[in-house]
Amino acid sequence: MVSWQRSHGRSQLPWQNTRDPYRVWLSEVMLQQTQVSTVLGYFARFLERFPNVKALAAGTEDEVFGLWSGLGYYSRARNMHRCAQEVVERFGGAFPQTAAELVTLPGIGRSTAAAIAAFCFGERVAILDGNVKRVLTRVLGFGGDMSSSAQERALWDRATQLLPPAEEREAIASYTQGLMDLGATVCLPRKPSCMICPVNKTCVGLREGSPERYPVKTRKLKRSAQSLWVLLARDVQGRVWLEKRPAKGIWAGLHCLPVFDTRDDLFAALPPAAQQSAEDLQPFVHVLTHKDLHLHPVLLQGSQPQGDAARWVDAEEWRRLGLPAPVRKLLESRLG
Repeated sequence: MVSWQRSHGRSQLPWQNTRDPYRVWLSEVMLQQTQVSTVLGYFARFLERFPNVKALAAGTEDEVFGLWSGLGYYSRARNMHRCAQEVVERFGGAFPQTAAELVTLPGIGRSTAAAIAAFCFGERVAILDGNVKRVLTRVLGFGGDMSSSAQERALWDRATQLLPPAEEREAIASYTQGLMDLGATVCLPRKPSCMICPVNKTCVGLREGSPERYPVKTRKLKRSAQSLWVLLARDVQGRVWLEKRPAKGIWAGLHCLPVFDTRDDLFAALPPAAQQSAEDLQPFVHVLTHKDLHLHPVLLQGSQPQGDAARWVDAEEWRRLGLPAPVRKLLESRLG
């Protein structure tokens, strides 16, 4: 695995070839549930504005959300900001060097902590992100149900047993990166490229003729659907009416157009004179991981809606704010 990674693995990504825990941590958080191609631009913009953990800790939540806007899973951004602040407060601005300490920070789970510790500090500790789970369950023929916490713990144990020996400390980073690269480029969820895989001779899944049946996971989240009505109000100066979402619930903490559960609720929030001029726009669907949001925009021109927590925002400002992806899409399509 180590020699394969050094000759065939990925080595040109901007967060590689570094032992800077800030960059490794930032990339690990961004890559959760997000493809590399999407992360590249966000990673560069974050580093430009927040070049180190102290700069991120000193930034505002609105700035963080603004740079994160479009990546989704905004709890990652909120936890990332809190984590930076704790690194400064608890550790003087230097990331702790062990996975055991790293995992005590907000938003850093066991696998992310292990990745930082292995890449930056050479700690002999296993990672188990989605790609690595797929590689290991196929190679080992591990048929335990990944919906079971006991089976996941068993796979953690197997992953730890497979680590390079302690005396080969310099190999841990290449081994860890190799597992990640193998899952990202060769051992794909569908149609894995088994013939060019460096471990195909020992892969139980391939020998069985059905590597794609691993990993086993019986409990699947059911998709759902939700309809929401959003108010796109503009004043005579072209500003839009935005409010900050509550700390919990959908789009928590983001700036957003006012959102309502029904069309009647939306119209009830309008001044009586404005109800006659409001215009229904074309509905559209925003697809989340486990939910389809059916959004129904309503345009209101020139009137001020009700709302104590809302205000008029011009285009220069709303482009910098953290907005839900479908709201940004709506504003850009209607306002340019």
